[in-house]
Amino acid sequence: MAERTRRAAAVPAQERGSAPDPAPQAPAGLKDRGPAPDPAPRTPAGPKGRGPAPGPAPRTPARLDPVWALPPVVVLGLVFLYPLALVVQQSFSPENGGGAFDSYASVFASQSFREALGTTVWLAVGATVGCLVLGFTLALVIAFVPFPGARAVAKFIDVFLSFPSFLITLALLFVYGTVGMANGLVTDLTGAAEGPFHFLTTPWGVLLAEITYFTPFVMRPLLAAFSQLDTAQLEVAAGLGARPARIVRQVILPEARPALAAGGSLVLVMCLNEFGIVLFTGAKDVTTLPMLIYGKAILESDYSAACVVAVVNIAISVGLFGLYRVVGQRAGA
Repeated sequence: MAERTRRAAAVPAQERGSAPDPAPQAPAGLKDRGPAPDPAPRTPAGPKGRGPAPGPAPRTPARLDPVWALPPVVVLGLVFLYPLALVVQQSFSPENGGGAFDSYASVFASQSFREALGTTVWLAVGATVGCLVLGFTLALVIAFVPFPGARAVAKFIDVFLSFPSFLITLALLFVYGTVGMANGLVTDLTGAAEGPFHFLTTPWGVLLAEITYFTPFVMRPLLAAFSQLDTAQLEVAAGLGARPARIVRQVILPEARPALAAGGSLVLVMCLNEFGIVLFTGAKDVTTLPMLIYGKAILESDYSAACVVAVVNIAISVGLFGLYRVVGQRAGA
């Protein structure tokens, strides 16, 4: 054992291999601190070390002198407000003399005014309900049922909004009028003297024409609302086993209510003031407030009574328009 110890001690250091160099030691004071961080970027200091120099102040938009608003107000007053004021003044100035409210009392007591008011209201309400039902159904099909040409149909709705109302009525007359295509087809097949379709000259014909014309005014806000609907909700509902009717009732309809309210309010206002559809259908037994104004002013030359009916129509329209604006703001439309 002692002999082996002496031999190991006699082996040169080079034959036993060189010992590894000791690990480099960090300078004193930096041990266990990790790598030195990069120096923070310096910001230009302001005068006397008060912090970074402020940037240029934002420019405030230049405001026009309020005097520039005077010309548009004057033009608006002369073109619109002044004639409207003349209508209101004429309603309180009977041509045959008397008190200021005699014309109102006479008009309100007449049977023709009450019938015209009732006809106007029920036609407007009926057309609005029909437009809501039909517009909601068509918007659902266009937005959620894939079919070729869906985008083209949506674009056509925007174009349809620019059509005049009498054009739609004229098209219905070509189809369902007394000498229209439908009656002509029936008379050719049966040999009858006249066809069975005569509803266009009735209140139901006016109602059909108004629903046909005003339905796109409901579809437009509905399509905009459906385009913002998260389709993931529909997929989750369908994945949970909900049927299409339930998805429409519990997922789509709550999102569409603001758009329905805005579109319905707009249609109601427009139906109350519709004149061209009633005139072009030739419905002699259908007298609305605009038709009564036309009859009093043009046919009877009773301008005071016509102005009274016009003031009533304006009051109803302004009230409903205010309601439409409130509903539209809440709906974000």
